[in-house]
Amino acid sequence: MTEPYLIGLVGARGHTGRELIRLISGHPEMMLAYAVSREYAGRKVSEIAPEDKDECIFEALDPAEAARRRVDAVILAMPDGAGGAYVEAFEKTSPETIIVDLSADRRFDDRWAYGLPELNRTKIRGATRIANPGCYATALQLAVAPLLPILGGVPAVFGASGYSGAGTTPSPRNDPARLADNLMPYKLVGHNHEKEATHHLGVPVRFFPHVHPAFRGLLVTAHVPLATPIDKAGLTKLFHEHYDGERLIVLQEAPPELKDGSGRTGVLIGGLDVGADGRSAVIVAAEDNLLKGASVQAIQNLNLALGLDEYVGILG
Repeated sequence: MTEPYLIGLVGARGHTGRELIRLISGHPEMMLAYAVSREYAGRKVSEIAPEDKDECIFEALDPAEAARRRVDAVILAMPDGAGGAYVEAFEKTSPETIIVDLSADRRFDDRWAYGLPELNRTKIRGATRIANPGCYATALQLAVAPLLPILGGVPAVFGASGYSGAGTTPSPRNDPARLADNLMPYKLVGHNHEKEATHHLGVPVRFFPHVHPAFRGLLVTAHVPLATPIDKAGLTKLFHEHYDGERLIVLQEAPPELKDGSGRTGVLIGGLDVGADGRSAVIVAAEDNLLKGASVQAIQNLNLALGLDEYVGILG
């Protein structure tokens, strides 16, 4: 039996960190080497994540110390703008270590592989610097990408997510009392995931996010103008040609609902239809913002970077 790959996790106390601990602990080829959290320092990881089998203790490692530890890869599950010192420390001390950054900080840096495997697998395989996509940007791009060759205008995408997407720092967008019986629009112009999808799809996209009172789950509904008329059967065929064989994407006829994304390992795409003139298409995609929208995608990317089967530790 070969030794497992050692994985460091920085930013372990958040919702995504919790999911990453679960996935790493259940991965047959990976082992949690350390979990960095200043707030939880000194506590057993198993107190927060009972799945932890590696008997780790949360530590308050500074960037230099984290980079000195022996690891094969490190996952930065930190807020935007917070991980730069860790990247610099690894670049200086152990540049060969694989870094997967879950923040938005590297998503526009062409020196980093953009970690959406279904659209960018070749560049991720064997990479040492990987920028994990945003949760909305993942579902949004997967909904629009098959139509790029016949795009006839700017796609408009409505999004709704559970409040775990707003993180753990208190705000109106993760306040259950404020969200009860409510749907909260926010950042309706220039959202980071709109910019991200525009950059990586290579076409302008308009995106309108909302927060739903559910804890987790994410839904996008895309309206896509088409340059070439198509019927519903042709639209369905396009999506099957693009995604058949992708094990984390499921196509169905009916439009998925937000709750269908909750707890889902991959992305559910359905509701494929066209306008009466065949020059506009509608696509609905659902995922779990903490799973394929963050932690599952990070492990999928790590598998590719380490030369493992892409789905090991993700699918049974």
